[in-house]
Amino acid sequence: MQSLRPTPNLYPVAHPFLSDEWIESARAIREKYLGQVPKIPFSVRMNQVITKVPFGEGTLHSHIDTSSGELLMDLGHVEKPDLTVTTDYETARLLFLGRDPQAAMQAFLSGKVKVDGDMTKMMVLQSQQNQKDELAEKIADEIQAITA
Repeated sequence: MQSLRPTPNLYPVAHPFLSDEWIESARAIREKYLGQVPKIPFSVRMNQVITKVPFGEGTLHSHIDTSSGELLMDLGHVEKPDLTVTTDYETARLLFLGRDPQAAMQAFLSGKVKVDGDMTKMMVLQSQQNQKDELAEKIADEIQAITA
């Protein structure tokens, strides 16, 4: 007689980009690789304002901080940021998940990304993210897999 137990799901559950569940899953991925990724040799403290978010209050505040040598992304804003980037949800999703430097430049040139502060810090961060690294690619693939 065959067992009627369900087969375990071999793929992670996908959550809407930037939802509470997505943030929690992305944190778990980050923690899994903590200390394994090469240190980031420059400091960027960037606040992000994401508008037209299809859930919650419609606007999401988050940040990226590399001052520890690790790329940390979380909710809320940091004090005394180097810059603040404002964009809509769909553009943020495209830029974060798309891994396409040309799309980032196009979004900026078309006014979909607004930068207040030290834009050179954002450019340095983007150039760091565009460098090919097998572990960084693996992390990006895992984040892509948790995203609906």
